Amino acid sequence: MPSSLNETRIVTINGNSNKTCQVYKNNLGDTFWGKCDGTKRKRCTSFFPMKILDAPGLKDDYYLNLVDWNAANLVAIALSDTAYLWHPELGVHEAINVESGYISSVAWIEDRNNLAIGTSGANVQLWDIETKKKLRNMRSHSSMVGALSWNSYILSSGSRFGSIHHHDVRIAHHHVGTLCGHTSQVCSLKWSPNGAVLASGGNDGLLNIWLNDPGANINSKPDMTISNHQSAVKAMNWCPWQSGILAVGGGMKDGHLRLWDTKSGTCIGDVDTKSQICSLLFLSQHNELVTGHGFPKHQVSIWNYPTLVKSADLKGHRGRVLHLASSPDDSVVFSAAADETVCLWNCGTASEQKLDVKQAISGEASQY
Repeated sequence: MPSSLNETRIVTINGNSNKTCQVYKNNLGDTFWGKCDGTKRKRCTSFFPMKILDAPGLKDDYYLNLVDWNAANLVAIALSDTAYLWHPELGVHEAINVESGYISSVAWIEDRNNLAIGTSGANVQLWDIETKKKLRNMRSHSSMVGALSWNSYILSSGSRFGSIHHHDVRIAHHHVGTLCGHTSQVCSLKWSPNGAVLASGGNDGLLNIWLNDPGANINSKPDMTISNHQSAVKAMNWCPWQSGILAVGGGMKDGHLRLWDTKSGTCIGDVDTKSQICSLLFLSQHNELVTGHGFPKHQVSIWNYPTLVKSADLKGHRGRVLHLASSPDDSVVFSAAADETVCLWNCGTASEQKLDVKQAISGEASQY
């Protein structure tokens, strides 16, 4: 990779003739205008997506989890009854069809090319992408499976009726545990990076923290319940570099981005975004949070951690940003929205990108 920028130019963007911009090339070979925050590594944020792709059939359903990006650089995105496997450099890799209903959740197992798929027909399927074969069809739920999360070989699944099941995919009798801590649909599940606890969010507004006990039964109780969210708890993720910190984005009647210390149960950060937060992830490379929003701007927002000071709003969608995923090196963010489009955003640093400025100005600036 080239190690420096070519040039800085003063250009007119959206009527502002005093905007200082630099032109970059991302790791997918596309160009974009950007701004730098002046840090030593020249942290840059693009003004528009480096790629926009069509995603026909992407369901406008806040409670589903239809996108995941794995360590092998494959993105799984579910469009109706088909999961497409997309590679940033090669395009569509393969497609997987479910037999009935539609796909309601997807999740890659860590370090392997196995994809878990939850369906509207209450099935949990496990697919081997290399052999293109369905390894298992694990049925234990009686309603749609809208959330999945892996902890080594334990796959946890959450259903519309509020139950969470643990599946050990190595054994024949896969259903090894059940958690009942929600009164309505489970719309988010996240195992902590160290596998010690599971966070579950529901349409009942509850955030539950469960200790790792794959053999739990229906009488098991959460280690902690946080109930002050004003709407469904769907957008949430664990901080990869600080143990026990969980970020949660509030739904339509809430709109707050909160940081929870799950060891003490205290809220250590809170900002009102004045918008539905539909999706959320961390970027380890820059100690940042990324949130996907609904009305009124349908933007992707970037926040500094732990101050929760907003550093950028990225606007490329016309519908709420339901799903977010990041590349293995956190340099690219993938957003999928209710307008049935996908945007890819470059979140790298200036030192990782380079472009001939004359080419970029003639080829890109005229669009704005």
